[in-house]
Amino acid sequence: MILLGCVSPFAIRLLLRDVETGGNTAGRVYALSTAGSILGTFLPVFWFIPTYGTRPTLEGFGLVLVGVSIAGLWPRRRLYASFAAAVILAWIFLPSGIKPPQVGELVYEKESAYGYIQVVRDGSKTELILNEGEAIHSIYDPNSLLTGGPWDYMLVADSFRPAQASAPVPKDVAILGLAGGTAARQYTAAYGPGVQITGVEIDPEIVSVAHRYFHLDEPNVHPVVSDARYWLNTQAAQYDVIIMDAYRQPYIPFHLTTREFFSEVHDHLRPGGVAVVNAGRTATDYRLVDAIASTMAAVYPSVFLVDVPAFSNSLVYGSTVPITVADVEHNLALVNEPVAQDVARSVVNDGRLRVSPYHDQVFTDDLAPVERLIDEIIFNYATGG
Repeated sequence: MILLGCVSPFAIRLLLRDVETGGNTAGRVYALSTAGSILGTFLPVFWFIPTYGTRPTLEGFGLVLVGVSIAGLWPRRRLYASFAAAVILAWIFLPSGIKPPQVGELVYEKESAYGYIQVVRDGSKTELILNEGEAIHSIYDPNSLLTGGPWDYMLVADSFRPAQASAPVPKDVAILGLAGGTAARQYTAAYGPGVQITGVEIDPEIVSVAHRYFHLDEPNVHPVVSDARYWLNTQAAQYDVIIMDAYRQPYIPFHLTTREFFSEVHDHLRPGGVAVVNAGRTATDYRLVDAIASTMAAVYPSVFLVDVPAFSNSLVYGSTVPITVADVEHNLALVNEPVAQDVARSVVNDGRLRVSPYHDQVFTDDLAPVERLIDEIIFNYATGG
């Protein structure tokens, strides 16, 4: 990139014949440069990447650059031109491919319009890996419905309401960020096919992968391909539980972290309904959890936290009505569905449930620096801070 940045001033120097025509020479070079910048911005984003993918786009534009270099160097620099030709031959004949998984056996991979998708088999588990591969977005294990991950703790969200006479059973659940459908499958197993689940996923390729590799075929699960907030504003009904698990690891889309968004979620919850957010963290850095919980506290009268022991995640629960820890523990004790019962016992017996202490920053549509916050968390983690 540094060398490419030197091209325009170097070209001007080569073309410059005298000082009087310097302005015209520089103007022509920078006009051509600007036209190239416009094409270089719009062609990859609107044509090449959606049509051919990121890798072919990078290789294609790289070959154009090599071709221009050959044309320019051929009359005087046959050695350099021959080297450029060798680069092209190496690109054609040497083996290449998309990166292998960090662990397990790669079953499927594809680059969609939204990211790089991998399906990896690790023992009896099938895992959905996206983009950089540092996080697991869904797990399917025919031998166990529970995963030890954040999806398990979404099962008991309906217990975060005033003390009930019988075990709370949700009738309608919305999952914003369906991915491979781990939470949807668990909800169906725990509460039966009577619970209606709407799963919103922005990437149609991920929905296809969920059907093909993660056995998302329950008749009560209704996948919708859409942006979560747009769907919420245009198609959503009323729900007992709304789960937000929309990650482009490690980032959460900023428009799904704001007070306005959580207010819209509140409007689509029935009285006593619960909003749940899966938030990432490290062992000691809870700043993202702090920001999410603080923002939710500006909308919901009661906000609670549950840390996931096996993953670097915390679940943030917001109730539409005031409740206490005693209310939640009472309801968790009533849970009798076998799958959800194990999770409920874990929350109560292991002391993971607590009232959120966070009431600091509140993200808004006008200011939600979630990317900068996550970058700081990553930097501190990488540097041992």
